[in-house]
Amino acid sequence: MDDLAAPVTGTYSDAPREPLITLVEARDVVRLLMHFAETNGPGSDEELDAYALATELAGRLPSE
Repeated sequence: MDDLAAPVTGTYSDAPREPLITLVEARDVVRLLMHFAETNGPGSDEELDAYALATELAGRLPSE
């Protein structure tokens, strides 16, 4: 098995730490991805990839 594909294991501190990305930042990423999807030629691979990623990320975000 490729080492990069193996699950990450280890022990983690209980100390408080900053999130990898804040909710505000995540919503901004989704907004920018949707903008990119809409402005990059209809049906292009980039449009479809950006739209798919934006949709997946938006589905993981909590509602207001």
